[in-house]
Amino acid sequence: MVGAGVLLFPFILNKMSSETVGIWNIFQTITMLVMLLDFGFRPSFARNVSYILSGAKHLQVEGVEAVSSEDAAIDYSLLKGTLVAMQRFYRWMALAVFVILATAGTAYMVYLMGKYSGDHTDALVAWVLLIAINCYNLYTLYYDALLLGKGYVKRSQQITMLGQTVYLAVAIGLIYAGLGLTAIVSAQLLSTVIRRVLMYKVFYTADMRASLREAQQQDSMVILRTISPNAIKVGLTSLGGFCVNKSAILLGSAFLSLEQIACYGITVQVMDILARCGCVMYQSYSPKLAALRTERNIPELRKYYTYSVLSLIGIYIAGGLCWMTLGDWALQIIHSQTGFVPLAMLGVMLVISFLEQNHYVAAGFIMADNKIPFFIPSLVSGAATIALLYLFLGMMHWGVWGMILAPGLAQLAYQNWKWPRVVIRELCSKEAYGR
Repeated sequence: MVGAGVLLFPFILNKMSSETVGIWNIFQTITMLVMLLDFGFRPSFARNVSYILSGAKHLQVEGVEAVSSEDAAIDYSLLKGTLVAMQRFYRWMALAVFVILATAGTAYMVYLMGKYSGDHTDALVAWVLLIAINCYNLYTLYYDALLLGKGYVKRSQQITMLGQTVYLAVAIGLIYAGLGLTAIVSAQLLSTVIRRVLMYKVFYTADMRASLREAQQQDSMVILRTISPNAIKVGLTSLGGFCVNKSAILLGSAFLSLEQIACYGITVQVMDILARCGCVMYQSYSPKLAALRTERNIPELRKYYTYSVLSLIGIYIAGGLCWMTLGDWALQIIHSQTGFVPLAMLGVMLVISFLEQNHYVAAGFIMADNKIPFFIPSLVSGAATIALLYLFLGMMHWGVWGMILAPGLAQLAYQNWKWPRVVIRELCSKEAYGR
């Protein structure tokens, strides 16, 4: 996924105007906003599937049931009820996405067309396809949770790589065929369908299907009520995170030109790629964390946290230095019609992004214990970011600097330091070392 984004960038920047790149960035932001309607259930489902596959016989609203190695058999009736709960939840969420995008989303697109001098037909066709992608993606989102819950990180990454290879090949071909935004969105739709079909086949093996058929399904609504409290907390945390990290593009489009949005937007997209690379080690460990929590294995958790943070630091230092020294040169080579933000802005954005990912990793280690203490601070940070954006953009007219500093200041006030400190204290306490 990360590699496909990097490889596709030159073709998008070379063939599309800054205005079109601005619309594309808005599309990406809307897709992220739609994923908030998952409302934290995907990571919650993944954790609980992991608990079940690790031998848990009961799901808990908070905390994790301790399981001994002698009692680690899978409770297929509990798993079957959880699967039905997931299917029902995402069916209703997909319907909600369709209604929201078809009404409010389309009204927002019509507003943007008033500022867009490019091909309106191409943009509106791409918008219709984007609605289809988001509805289908959300409807089948639990496939991701199933693979992560089963610990199939490598298999999941292989499927993602195959899907993104198809996305890259189709998108490049259609871009050169002159389809513009429609090219990218059509390729995304095809890639999403391929990935979901393969994920289904990987999880639902013949043995798994046979075991689920024979199992007596537990009440899916009881399971959903058990999972919901922490899932909703994660959802509120994600909403706050979106307000912090992505609301600048949506709000900025009301105050700045599409060219400015494009410049900031492509910088954020490359920053997201760097952030994903920095968190690869943590993501590879994440399925193990839930199992380690059930075993109360603090030494292993401490080891994985250390590796995750050191990997994050190393990748941000190396990637940031390469970007700051070679980024503009790379854009000149591909004859990009859109540039990155100036170096001073880029340096500040790198620091802000690193601090964000550092506390994201810490939050993941906390969530592995089925505890979500950060949902209220996340909402407060999100609200503070929006307030600062209106202040910096609407009243002080700071432009792109306002979009950069608003989320950075909101997070630095509390979250950037709070959750890493909580995890370090837990994993490095005298009691933890005694375990």
